Amino acid sequence: MQHIKDEDFNRIFEEMFRQITCPEIFDREVFIEVLRDVSRLFDLSKGVTEFYESITAERMKDGEVMIDYDDGREGVPIMSHRLVTQNYMVTKTTLYRPKDSWEMTEEERGKLEVVLRALVSFISRNRLEKLVERLSLYDEAGYPNLKQFTEYLGDIYAKSGLDGYAVLMYNLRNFTLVNSDLGKEVGDIVLQGHFDIMTDTVGDAGKVCRLGGDNFVAAVKKEKLDDVINVMNGVPVIFDARHEKRIMITSSAGVFPLPDGFHFERFAEILAPLFTATQEAKSEVQGNVVYTTGSESQEREHTQRIRMAFPEALKNNEFHAFYQPKVDIATGKVVGAEALCRWIQDGKVVPPGEFIPVLETNSDICRLDFRILEIVCKDIRRWLDSGMPVTRISVNLSRKHLVDVDLVQHLIGIVDEFHIPHEYIEFEFTETTNEVHAENLKQIVNALQKNDIAVAVDDFGMGYSSLNLIREIPWDVIKLDRGFLPQKKDDEQSVTALMYKHVASMANDIGLECVTEGVETKEQVEILRKNNCMIAQGFYYDRPLPVTDFEQRMETGYRG
Repeated sequence: MQHIKDEDFNRIFEEMFRQITCPEIFDREVFIEVLRDVSRLFDLSKGVTEFYESITAERMKDGEVMIDYDDGREGVPIMSHRLVTQNYMVTKTTLYRPKDSWEMTEEERGKLEVVLRALVSFISRNRLEKLVERLSLYDEAGYPNLKQFTEYLGDIYAKSGLDGYAVLMYNLRNFTLVNSDLGKEVGDIVLQGHFDIMTDTVGDAGKVCRLGGDNFVAAVKKEKLDDVINVMNGVPVIFDARHEKRIMITSSAGVFPLPDGFHFERFAEILAPLFTATQEAKSEVQGNVVYTTGSESQEREHTQRIRMAFPEALKNNEFHAFYQPKVDIATGKVVGAEALCRWIQDGKVVPPGEFIPVLETNSDICRLDFRILEIVCKDIRRWLDSGMPVTRISVNLSRKHLVDVDLVQHLIGIVDEFHIPHEYIEFEFTETTNEVHAENLKQIVNALQKNDIAVAVDDFGMGYSSLNLIREIPWDVIKLDRGFLPQKKDDEQSVTALMYKHVASMANDIGLECVTEGVETKEQVEILRKNNCMIAQGFYYDRPLPVTDFEQRMETGYRG
């Protein structure tokens, strides 16, 4: 006996087919009611769908299990259909009926199988679409990704504009140490914990997404910005189930408060200034949170102009060596000088701050250093040939040179090309906290000294490894940074005065020539004298001088 009327089946199946094949009319509530009608028509007690992202995941039972329908009656499985897509994703639906239900005919089972296959196909397609969407909007670890962030900003901009919003890019500080000291598993927990704290802090007022690794980006309404910055400055993150173990996590963050009326087309317009600010925050020169106004585009244009003009400027000999005297404060005699680069273009001096930082971003600075050394050697050669007074001239070398395995040969090659006695040349290096650079620096200093060329450590005291650098590398000269020099407000027992006293004493005790930079007043000269640092460099005596003016100073000297 047939228990299912054809007109009932046709009516229900037609609606079901219409819902699953016409996305534009799909109505979830209607579809659920259709499933209930199907279940009642065939006297089903339950329908269960399993979804796995791969066959391996299915084997390991690592997937989603969804109850499509359940009327509470116990049942046994009577039919199942499994679908594997071309991407090896698996969808499987199983139907259950009570044991005491009426027995279906072969025709009824055929109709139910048609319904089941259509249902599995629909669920598989639907889950695939959602998976593709999830994979496009989330990364492999499940964090919202940059695409989702960009779409979020675009939606906000389209609806109401981005007035009142700030965008941040941040990086968890020293996170590699968390992974190495506590393990990758704990590192993942800490990463997720910090993300959860940020997400809770932002709440409905913004969005937090991951760029990759421990790098994140966030948009937040400005009234919430202070709360977010507090998280950037440091927040304890729990990493055990009993909530007993915590670690303080701080961040390096670039912050771009978007100006009113900001025109948003591409996230790259926001990303570029944010990236620069975040890199500055990592260096901690301006603190661990650095704000940007987005004017970096002008800086990029300036950088491009400098880089394009540099080769022509070298060719046209627009770079000159100016000499700032080093003076023996006891006699007033010029005992040395530092050669400083000046770019004179169309009769005007280009301030060093406008081009040196740009050239420092690539190897152009090395080409400039070599050019200044050549100019210095030409001047010394001329002084020697004309019988003028000659003193040792120091030339600055960028840290970029430290990766040049043939640096010493390059330097000596230039000096020897002009037949300059090595005693008249000194090279200045600034401190470095990079262990690899420090080892390279040690080898370079030793090699230069073997060739009777003096080497100075410049801006001593500005790096964290200053004392270790003095212990490990046999310098000839130590140049004390002006930050060590006591000011008028400092008495003899101030921290600055005591530090200067002991650093100068240490330099003398270990046999280093001690030079103090930034000397600007007579009182400071007396401080040098009192602490037995007898060589001064600074505006009190002279600013950097063109070569002809410096030649006169070598002749006349200064009053002691």
